[in-house]
Amino acid sequence: MFTHIDEKYAFDGELGAIYSREKTEFRLWAPEAEDVKLHIYGDCREENPVKKVSMTKGDNGVWSFTALGDLDGLYYTYAVTNDGIENETVDIYARSVGVNGAMGMILNTENCNPTGWENHDYVKLDKYTDACVYELHVRDFSIDPSGGFCYKGRFLGFIERGLVNAAGDSVGIDHIKDLGVTHVQLMPIFDYERVDETNLQRPQFNWGYDPRNFNSPNGSYSTNPFDGRTRVIELKRLIHALHSKGIGVIMDVVYNHTFATADSCFNKIYPKYYYRLWGEKGEHFSNGSGCGNEVATERAMVRKFIVDSLVYWATEYKIDGFRFDLMGLYDIDTLNIISARLKEINPNVILYGEGWAGGDSPVDWNLRGMKLKARHTPDFGYFSDDFRDTVKGNNFENRISGYVNGATGNEENVKEIMCGRISHPQLPQMDKYAWTDTPAQSVNYVEAHDNLTLWDKLYYTNSTDSIEKRKSMDKMAAAMVFLAQGIPFIQAGQEFLRSKPLPGGNTFDHNSYNSPDAINSLKWNRKSEFRDVYEYYRGLIAFRKAHSAFRMADKQEIGEKMRFIDNLPNRVVGFLLYGDNEFEEIVVFLNPNDYPVDLYAFGSYEVYIDGTRAGTEPLRTIEGEYKADPLSVIVLGRKKQGEASRSLPETDEQSESA
Repeated sequence: MFTHIDEKYAFDGELGAIYSREKTEFRLWAPEAEDVKLHIYGDCREENPVKKVSMTKGDNGVWSFTALGDLDGLYYTYAVTNDGIENETVDIYARSVGVNGAMGMILNTENCNPTGWENHDYVKLDKYTDACVYELHVRDFSIDPSGGFCYKGRFLGFIERGLVNAAGDSVGIDHIKDLGVTHVQLMPIFDYERVDETNLQRPQFNWGYDPRNFNSPNGSYSTNPFDGRTRVIELKRLIHALHSKGIGVIMDVVYNHTFATADSCFNKIYPKYYYRLWGEKGEHFSNGSGCGNEVATERAMVRKFIVDSLVYWATEYKIDGFRFDLMGLYDIDTLNIISARLKEINPNVILYGEGWAGGDSPVDWNLRGMKLKARHTPDFGYFSDDFRDTVKGNNFENRISGYVNGATGNEENVKEIMCGRISHPQLPQMDKYAWTDTPAQSVNYVEAHDNLTLWDKLYYTNSTDSIEKRKSMDKMAAAMVFLAQGIPFIQAGQEFLRSKPLPGGNTFDHNSYNSPDAINSLKWNRKSEFRDVYEYYRGLIAFRKAHSAFRMADKQEIGEKMRFIDNLPNRVVGFLLYGDNEFEEIVVFLNPNDYPVDLYAFGSYEVYIDGTRAGTEPLRTIEGEYKADPLSVIVLGRKKQGEASRSLPETDEQSESA
């Protein structure tokens, strides 16, 4: 119903408060508004503006006004009249905001750069599969007393170094560096609704998937939410601290919906334009997000806003990548425009997201960024729920098991996920079910902020098993994440068995979006309690980063250099990898049984990973008969020598072809 608006009024210039020391030009796109006034405030707590001026409507429905002088640090809103009703609203393009996001801030961003900001750059990747992603919530990171942070729950928690827990083990940014991940994915750090920034002494928590101001950092993570400049400076200090450690920053973005709908800033500026509608006269807001609305990404000025916003974060904050919430609500054309534009700025930008939606949408399924349409958005990775559910069991059924915790008969599914969900010459069924041609599109994970942690899931499925046995399952699941083709992804704290127990015992929080810190915070003492698990994750990451065979780039390479082994013991999956930078051959076996299995090595191999240890140094040498421990992964490597020799018997397929 807005096609004619796009055709008549689409605008490709800059919008928002365009600042210079001599003047600030205000531009607002509101083509059907009857009147727009600019309100200037000296402070975000003032009720009455110090100045009101009428704006002038120009070409393409853009209202503008130029204010002379240096307005840096002042606040502003627009009073927009539609259908005879005036609403005061924040500018959707505001680069920072005052407390609780009610007013935009006029900002000289050059004055917000920390020392050394101009001398650092993005973290570079040769390819997506070189990444190891660590999902983290800013408040969770530093709010727990066990971490000993000064800036609890704040952006500045990331600049604190040299912190240790009660046992003397490193925590915070030093822990992340030591773990070895390449990128931290920050859960929403833009300005969101359901935390009252005027009263941060009262404990409040939210994941942040309730957007209000997309271009401004969140004030509850700053030391002064009443000053829009502070939140910008402190977020940049966070990013600079991670970049200084060689760690990239991925921003979790939620352009698919807003928290408010009819009274959102978007709807006050241009009623209904920014949202998808249904009904004979478009009288209802569609709700594909499950949050009350969904943003109409296919409309020209909605698409422009999203692209402009992403470009701003990528340039002003040097964000290394973006994780997209509910990507199934974006149209494919918009996603491809996003990737093209961001790659012009940073060819190494990493892009991925959720290839599903939260409900029905009026947009044709074939035109949306769904996981099963991944080939149409080749620059985007997609979370592999196939991987997650195969390894640990159905994500929405607490007591349904997967490969590592008791399920049987899913060996072929395991092979499919370990090769990155591509079709493979040994897996003819994948010709029909593969949803991508490149492992770079498969984000492999068994735990994220949504749903149960892996450790809590293992309690529900295997509550009668010992802690040691469940630890073995956890380690095996982690090994599958880091040894599979694709992009490995873990949630912060997974490396020390993160848990979210509810009061009363033996039940766990599966949706802790607004649960208290006692549930959500990272309990840093668990790192010492489960030191063996932490060291195992650390070793897995180091081994993956050291060996290119686990980071292959395309379908053809995997088809040629990854071969599954036939005729193995019940439930055991094994495969060979060739073409590594160091090894002539790598052998991987997965044993999900609760008993050891007998294997045989044709030749001499060094063991680098087993059920208890992982790393880049060999653990022992084997030749001939050996055992794979219960509930374990074993990885063997043979260094490159002069003449290659065959290490394992031919598979049936090889014999027939010979």
